[in-house]
Amino acid sequence: MSAIPRSDVKLEETWNLKDLFASESDYEARLDEIRKAVSEFSEQFQGKITDSASALEALKEYASIYELIIPAGTYVSLLQSEDQANSDHQMRGAAFSSLMAKSSAEMSFFESELSQLPVEELKKAMEQSEDFRIYLRDILRFKPHKLHPEVEKVLAAFSSVFDAPYELYNVTKLVDMNFPAFEAGGEQFPNSYNLFEGTWETDPDTEKRRAAYKAFYDKLAEYQHTTAKTYDIHLQTEKTTADLRGFDTVFDYLLFNQEVDRELYDRQIDLIMNELAPHMRKYAKLLQDVHGIDRMTFADLKVPLDPSYEPKITIEESKKYIFDALSVMGDDYSEMLKRSYDERWTDFAQNKGKSTGAFCSSPYGVHPYILISWSGSMEDVFVLAHELGHAGHFYNAHKHQGVFNARPSLYFIEAPSTMNEMLMANHLLKTSDDPRFKRWVIASIVARTYYHNFVTHLLEAAYQRKVYERIDAGQSVNAGVLNELKRGVLEKFWGNEVTIEEGAELTWMRQPHYYMGLYPYTYSAGLTISTQVSKRILDEGEPAVNDWLEVLRAGGTKSPVELAKMAGVDITTDAPLRDTIAYIGSLIDELEQLTKEVASSTKA
Repeated sequence: MSAIPRSDVKLEETWNLKDLFASESDYEARLDEIRKAVSEFSEQFQGKITDSASALEALKEYASIYELIIPAGTYVSLLQSEDQANSDHQMRGAAFSSLMAKSSAEMSFFESELSQLPVEELKKAMEQSEDFRIYLRDILRFKPHKLHPEVEKVLAAFSSVFDAPYELYNVTKLVDMNFPAFEAGGEQFPNSYNLFEGTWETDPDTEKRRAAYKAFYDKLAEYQHTTAKTYDIHLQTEKTTADLRGFDTVFDYLLFNQEVDRELYDRQIDLIMNELAPHMRKYAKLLQDVHGIDRMTFADLKVPLDPSYEPKITIEESKKYIFDALSVMGDDYSEMLKRSYDERWTDFAQNKGKSTGAFCSSPYGVHPYILISWSGSMEDVFVLAHELGHAGHFYNAHKHQGVFNARPSLYFIEAPSTMNEMLMANHLLKTSDDPRFKRWVIASIVARTYYHNFVTHLLEAAYQRKVYERIDAGQSVNAGVLNELKRGVLEKFWGNEVTIEEGAELTWMRQPHYYMGLYPYTYSAGLTISTQVSKRILDEGEPAVNDWLEVLRAGGTKSPVELAKMAGVDITTDAPLRDTIAYIGSLIDELEQLTKEVASSTKA
């Protein structure tokens, strides 16, 4: 069960990066092509963007450079993600970051000159080209926050330095941390980030689960001060940038590109912290009763409700679940799903140095790539469906939108992914009336879909908000402060029903999302939308599916509010969120009832 070196994993369980570059020499040739294109772009256009016509001419060349860079950046990133400990990958990543910093500085004049054009010329250019309308609209929106061209050039030159905290975080987490084996029941068991998050955290054996928890968090504790300092540097960089660009707060700066106001952000956190908490405490009590746990602790919250019923699923067997559950999305979507397996879009392997969790990378002009560490549990199928939701989103958006129009606001990014989780659950519920099976499916929805997105990530968001409030007040953070803030959020949400034992406060060290702006809260925002739309699909069928496909194809051409409205959801009110919270409560009530039925049938 211990993680193996990357060189020992099966080829069929890895992604095929040759679709990005057939060889390392092809990648190096692309870097030369980028250098040449950037140089020629600067020579041709610097100081010459004077009206709408010259702006559009430059934009076409700028977009072509962007499309050269995207596959190269994806290639570097994916290689690092598959094995952070590989020194060649580290050096390649550093070299690429250096090239991007230099190229960004060389081309920084472009957006500065666009921003200096009269508003009338920018609007004229928007009217003349749909492909660049959104990009130019954002130039207009950001115009008040643009700095002097020379300052912009300096900031661009420092971009790789500004990215350094995230790189340091990953190296500390995935390279320097070596987790010792732990003992339970007289046996020794290996531990690692992926093993803990993919296996031990949900192990039904309380002694083993808690022993793994202690060993895992004891190791995190050894690195808490370095990790906290790394995070503080990232936070201070964001605060300085927000101040330089004239934003009133870090929140305003980070929400600006999401096209979301503070009201939508705060509502998502406040309502869930206050109104979802009672439902989740009831769920924790149900877990405690079913497993006969004397004292419910933070280490026990992810234990499955019925672990003896958890089916083991191979990668090959996952195909039927994925194809059957998501076929409702139509033939084109189903073809994409098939291609993802046939063409090795997904990296399933478990190996040393691999990034934790799961993600989908969707480079424009190439197919999506998915990272997951397959453990063989049914949860993996839900995770894969989630990431294929991202893939399906950009697969559709890229087919119908230009490179600058394809990516939607971060606020909306998790709606298509969580939608697929809902479709998977709805499909499974249709396949059987057996109370135990239904309980297992609903427990999967609660534990995987809603716990992960509405609780885990939302508690991250509540903690993150407290961190940024300190930063806005001119303060800094260290391990002690971060531990105190995280513990406070956990204790407020779980109340007296769950003991937040020593180590739980270090959970802030596990999540890379903190280096990605105000990202954690968007999971619950996306799931709020997808919950409402999945109900429409259940009730209305094809018309609702067609509406949703139109949303996916729209990419970034509309705001989150407009995209949700296209799907029939009004997120300008709290009604969708309150309805989703009530739905979660009804699922937990149903779990309680099904548990009684299962117990009765077992006795009979």
